Amino acid sequence: MTVYQPQGAAGRAADVASAVRTLVGSADIEVIPLRDAEEKLQAVPPGATIAVTCSAKLGLNRTLELARHAARVGFTVVPHLAARQLTGETELRGFVAALADAGITRLYLVGGDAPQSGPYGSSLEVLQALQGIDHGLRRIGVACYPEGHPKISDAVLAEALSAKQPYAAYMVSQMCFNPDVLVTWLRQVRGAGITLPLHLGVAAPMHVRRLLELSPRIGVGSSVRYLVKQHGFLGNVLKGGAYQPESLLLRMGDAVTSPELGVEGLHLFSFNQVSATLEWQRNVTGSQLAGAAASGQVSA
Repeated sequence: MTVYQPQGAAGRAADVASAVRTLVGSADIEVIPLRDAEEKLQAVPPGATIAVTCSAKLGLNRTLELARHAARVGFTVVPHLAARQLTGETELRGFVAALADAGITRLYLVGGDAPQSGPYGSSLEVLQALQGIDHGLRRIGVACYPEGHPKISDAVLAEALSAKQPYAAYMVSQMCFNPDVLVTWLRQVRGAGITLPLHLGVAAPMHVRRLLELSPRIGVGSSVRYLVKQHGFLGNVLKGGAYQPESLLLRMGDAVTSPELGVEGLHLFSFNQVSATLEWQRNVTGSQLAGAAASGQVSA
């Protein structure tokens, strides 16, 4: 596994480690609006950023309910909105008006995998529709796919990201476990003129067995297969160990700190394991990572 820092630059490992601690400490924590989500948020420090997912199963109202609650108790909130779930402009206007009423100024747009309910088949169409709405949103994020999409070609994904760039403030990558893929893709899109800051989509710590169970359902089976090939992974499974996300970030090395590559933030997929995510954040932000970054001795 390549660690992206020049030979003989061990002194720069401290910069990488510092950047990783900053990313982890300021990460957006994604929460699914299940019925116990409000209770789980009680453990999160005030001022943290909470991203609230949307799904066809739970509906947009559940996203709004949790987003408004999180805003009331003092969090920065990033609701998700899936284009294909919207029934039309009336619902879109109602959704963003509800965000404005709650003082929420950020939004994350995805196309969504649900059957199309109305006129919007992609996040680009929603972005364009928002240009005619007085919405008060200050930062809108869009999705990007370093490992590709099972139903959309790489060429179409690249064209769509370029088209969304004028309307968006940042992009969030799909969950990925392979630093080589992330860095290679990031260099490619920067070379193609994509300048949107990147928020790395990373799985929060979880038991490895649970990660293996979830991966086919959330569309990251190929990325998890990369993890399975790593030294010590099988032993981690047998021991009931946990996946440690800082491993991915450290292996990206200098790519994490490169201004040209523009890694701005971290988006943690918590799967509502909020307490475990917070404990991991505290451990990483208070740890000494420079040695691991310099040696490349990090594990899955």
